[in-house]
Amino acid sequence: MISDLSIDRQKPKWIERNVLVTGGASFIGSHLVDKLVSLGSNVTVVDDLSSGNLENLLSSKSKIKFIKKDLEYIEKDEIRSIFRDQNIIFHMAAVHGGRGYIQNHPADVCSNLSIDHHVFEAAAENASSLENLVFASTACVYPPSMQDKLGSSYKLVERDSDPASLEGHMSADIEYGWGKLMSEMQLNAFIKQYGVKGCPVRFVTAYGPRENETHAIIALIYKAMRKMDPYKIWGDGQQERDFTYVQDIVDGTVLAAERIFDGTPINLGTGQKHRLIDVAKTIFNIVTWQPSSIKFEPSMPVGPLSRALDNTRAKDLLAWEPRFSLEEGLRRTVEWYRQKLKNTDYITKNLLLDRI
Repeated sequence: MISDLSIDRQKPKWIERNVLVTGGASFIGSHLVDKLVSLGSNVTVVDDLSSGNLENLLSSKSKIKFIKKDLEYIEKDEIRSIFRDQNIIFHMAAVHGGRGYIQNHPADVCSNLSIDHHVFEAAAENASSLENLVFASTACVYPPSMQDKLGSSYKLVERDSDPASLEGHMSADIEYGWGKLMSEMQLNAFIKQYGVKGCPVRFVTAYGPRENETHAIIALIYKAMRKMDPYKIWGDGQQERDFTYVQDIVDGTVLAAERIFDGTPINLGTGQKHRLIDVAKTIFNIVTWQPSSIKFEPSMPVGPLSRALDNTRAKDLLAWEPRFSLEEGLRRTVEWYRQKLKNTDYITKNLLLDRI
């Protein structure tokens, strides 16, 4: 049995700290909230519930303060009041979804630039109490040209996309990636001009309980649990990804809040690549079902062909490394999804391209 990071060791740093989590009712955000509550923090969640839901917060509901607000349109006085006296901010809120969503909603995801600016501005105005701001970034900030060769052993390192190097050439993965990269630059600007402390953490293909069917792993599990035959896989199944279990993401994010204050970006990934077809086959074994045939759908969104993150910096600066193997993470996710499926209607292709 894999044990959690030592709660007793971390508690002195977090007990009775005022912690704000934007997007805290979402997939990753809600797991982060649970972790912070277990550490004894006074947690405030701000979420507009556009992609998150209150069910994700059931285990922590009585111990948190919840504020329903859209951070894109919030008034300055209101956001300033919400952020007042907060010691740590985890900025997880974003217009986001799986590959289908971000590729088919390019204008919508550009809203993240204004959401992030409002958060950074409010943090700067409350800098006297703020000890750190952790920004949820993404592997999409990296150049697609570095991820276009199947079978490549290369792992993306933070310097491949350096938001502090404004005179160099940069590239990012579609509008969603560009928006996150620009917001890393925004965070650096607030650090330089206003003395805000902050750290961007770059997530890659996170999965686990509470994720929805717009994301690859849950979509694959959904299709297997529904016994879809022929079983459909977007692309040709050869695309490679670094799949990171949500608890590993949360542990690394909390450690980043404790240790990185100068805008240094941190990769949170396993550093291992898995082909989508192999992930599907592992899921078949876990659910003890096999389709008679697999139908590949090359016309559907797939993103870069080969992506994994080098986690050397996380190991060196955070003493962090992933604890969950892909098979262990998939087993836990399938176990959760068995319960969820009882209340899940059939998912259409259109819904797989949207936020559910």
